[in-house]
Amino acid sequence: MKRPFEVDSVEYPFEDHWLPYRDGYIHYIDEGQGPTILLLHGNPTWSYLYRNVIKELRSECRLLALDYPGFGMSKAPSQYGFTPQEQADAVVDFIGRLNLMHVVFVVQDWGGPIGLHYAVRHRENLRGIVVMNTWAWPATLLPVKLFSLAMGGWPLGYWLQTQRNFFAKVIVPAGISHAEKVTETLRKAYSDPFPTPKSRIPTWVFPRQIRKARSWLAETEAKLPVLSDVPAHILWGTKDGGFPHEMLEKWQSYLTMNETEPLDDASHYVQEDRPDRVVAAIRSVLERTNSASSELTREQAE
Repeated sequence: MKRPFEVDSVEYPFEDHWLPYRDGYIHYIDEGQGPTILLLHGNPTWSYLYRNVIKELRSECRLLALDYPGFGMSKAPSQYGFTPQEQADAVVDFIGRLNLMHVVFVVQDWGGPIGLHYAVRHRENLRGIVVMNTWAWPATLLPVKLFSLAMGGWPLGYWLQTQRNFFAKVIVPAGISHAEKVTETLRKAYSDPFPTPKSRIPTWVFPRQIRKARSWLAETEAKLPVLSDVPAHILWGTKDGGFPHEMLEKWQSYLTMNETEPLDDASHYVQEDRPDRVVAAIRSVLERTNSASSELTREQAE
C-alpha cells in the first residue's frame, strides 16, 4: 500500500505494515524480535514519535507502534468519531489479531487512557509499563479543564484545529524542550498527516474528550488498583506545564511497583526530548521482569 505522505527515510527507516480495520486500515511498524513492546502515542502524533526508541532497541526487542485511525498513515473507518473509546477498541482489536502476549506497554498523552483501558482488563497479559506525562482518570485540575475547553471547544478550538492545524504546528513544537530538535523535518512529519480541515478533526476531538469522556475515564480509574503489582517506570517531563507534579504523584499511588525518574530537561513529548531515557526505562522494566521470572522459576523448582 502506498504511503499517504512522504516521510524522511533516515529518520523513519521502517517497513510499513497495514491491518484492515472495518472499512479502513491501521498502519503500524513491527521491528525486531524478542520481548514484545507496544508503543502508544497521543495527540497529534503517530508511530514517528517512537522512531529513535525503535532504532535503538530493535536488536533486543520486538517493537510495535501503530497509528490510531485518523492519525499518521492509518485510515479511519466510515462513521468513525475519533473518540478515545473508539481508539481503545482499535488497540484491543490490534492486540488480539496480532496475538501479542506478555506485553510491555509504553504510554504517553492519550496513549495512557487508551492503553490502560486494555491493561486494567487484561492484567494477565501485561509484563510491565512505562508511563510518560499522561493520565487515566477524569480531569479534576482547573488548568486541564480550561485547556480542554479552549482546544476542544466550539467555535475557537474547532477553528484552531481544523483551519490552522494548531496542535501539529504549534502545540507539538511548544511541547519539546530542546529547541534544536524542532527541525523542519520534524514539523512536516507531524503536520503532513493532516492536510485538510476534515483530516484535522481528530486533533480537535481528543482535547474535547478530556471533558466529554469523564465516565469512560472513571471506569478505567476504578480498575487501576489491579496494576499495583506491575513493574512500572515513570518518566516525567517536568517542563510540561499541563501535567503538574500532582499527576505524577497519582501515578505513583496506583503503580506502587514504580521507579520514578523526573526529567528536568524534558517537556510533554518526552520521546522527542529524551529518547535515550525511554530506551533505558524499557530496558529497566525488562530487567526487573526477567529477575522476577527467574526468581519464580527457582521457587517453583524448590
